Amino acid sequence: MGFVIFLIALIWFFVMYKLYGGYIAKKVFKLDDKRVTPAHELKDGVDYVPTNKWVVWGHHYTSIAGLGPIVGPAIGIIWGWVPALLWVTLGTIFAGAVHDFSALVISMRNKGKSLGEVTAKIIGPRARYLFFIVIFLELWIVIAVFALIMGILFNMYPSSVFPVWMEIPIALLLSHMVFKRKKSLDLWSWLALVAMYATIAIGVFIPIKLPGNAVVSWLVIMLIYSYIASVLPVETLLQPRDYINAHELLVAIGLIFLGAVAALIRSPQHLAFVAPSFNLHPKGAPSFWPFIFVTISCGAISGFHSLVSSGTSSKQVDKESDAKLIGYGGMVSEGILAALVILAVSAGIGTTAATKAGGLALWNQHYSSWAAASGLGAKIGGFITGSTNMLTYLFGDSGYIKGLITTIMGVFIVSFAGTSLDTAARSQRYVIQELGKDLHMKWMTKKHPATLIAILSAFALAMAAPNGKGALILWPLFGTVNQLLAGLALLVATVYLLKKHSSYLIAGIPMVFMVIMTGWAMVMNIKHFNATHNVLLLTIAIIVFITMLWLIVEAFAAIMKTHSQHKKGLQEVEEFE
Repeated sequence: MGFVIFLIALIWFFVMYKLYGGYIAKKVFKLDDKRVTPAHELKDGVDYVPTNKWVVWGHHYTSIAGLGPIVGPAIGIIWGWVPALLWVTLGTIFAGAVHDFSALVISMRNKGKSLGEVTAKIIGPRARYLFFIVIFLELWIVIAVFALIMGILFNMYPSSVFPVWMEIPIALLLSHMVFKRKKSLDLWSWLALVAMYATIAIGVFIPIKLPGNAVVSWLVIMLIYSYIASVLPVETLLQPRDYINAHELLVAIGLIFLGAVAALIRSPQHLAFVAPSFNLHPKGAPSFWPFIFVTISCGAISGFHSLVSSGTSSKQVDKESDAKLIGYGGMVSEGILAALVILAVSAGIGTTAATKAGGLALWNQHYSSWAAASGLGAKIGGFITGSTNMLTYLFGDSGYIKGLITTIMGVFIVSFAGTSLDTAARSQRYVIQELGKDLHMKWMTKKHPATLIAILSAFALAMAAPNGKGALILWPLFGTVNQLLAGLALLVATVYLLKKHSSYLIAGIPMVFMVIMTGWAMVMNIKHFNATHNVLLLTIAIIVFITMLWLIVEAFAAIMKTHSQHKKGLQEVEEFE
């Protein structure tokens, strides 16, 4: 049953990518390869680099994915597999993919500028600074938290340390062979993948653990790495490494798929859902409405994606028609991964149980309450357990084999977390550089000072609490801030399409839904922070909520101005590319 549902979801994604994605690309945004993209117009060999669409897709996809489509669905399943899967399948097509694609194209048509900077042109100058508050806060938390998560994951999966770090020289070699010596991308990318899996096989024998406070040590190491990665030319490390990660994902999905088939062949009862269809009032959990739409973000819609689309990817697109695969297709690929995670944590987690009751008992070990399900170990553990269970039907469950399977999945997870970390650092650098230009502070427009601000501010946040956990103080706000950013990005897209006399409702309808849901969640958070006397979170939540309302007012004023111009038959005051 679980496998059949997943197959239906897979067909849905492919059909809607072709139909709805094609409609938006051709009829709404009217992609035109005659337009010169920023990658060509502003080519500098560092950030603006025209690149093969599949390489950009790999970089974009692994950057937006990270741990999001694993962690979110692995928690959201606590409300039942039906609502989780419905939100992933519908949200991806009609909200998330529209959001990512819109941000990418709008940025491409505005010299690859970030969404915050483009907002000034589309809505108004004040909106730029309001947007900056939300964007900086989001990336600030992401950099600090993901550096911490990398440390935690290296501690959880020490056998993943060697292969994850060996991926760097492998990526550098791939870059040299493809971009410098013009060798075959297909051949060398697959050779790089084989080398990557060879290091995984070795990693099982040499688990690496740092002495002392390992998590803080890894946090510092990862921030230093992020600094270096974010100032290097994008084709030197980020593009080839992320391309390898994209292939790694395809292999992982293929293996899990084959494992699911093997489980079904062994017995039709395997891969039956052990998670409840609906569980709307789990112990200790927040209200199903609206928090499922905040909890499951990546894999349905996530504001962070708009920062990747307009921060790094828009500077690498070779021609406009590539944007459909990169923007819309990247999000659809993430939706597929989220659906696979739901299969793993709702059905795969119980495949080794002799009875459905036994499978339910295994599921309850991870989902007995909100507190149990929302911890990092439970989130990752549920996915790893379910995936490993399915893969043992392919490879067996002997000691080394099971260790190898666990390492494969551990490297997969850690690699994606690392991609999100340094992409966030690079995006924050762009935001700070653009702000420096707006404020006429020339030193801030240079990449090294801007990157230093991004990294040191994240380090300061991380060290605001013992063991590098300072960012976790603000983490309760992240979900709502992230989804609020998604709603605001769709708001910008709505105004843009309205000004272009195009079908603005494709962005307007999901925008209204996201603003209502996240605004509702933010109000509930404000009430909770007030009741628990958490002054810091209460203050930040109120500021963010007011910023959201102010931006909506600014956007409404821009819409009314545009409507008035249309009514009078006047031309647009500005030419919006």
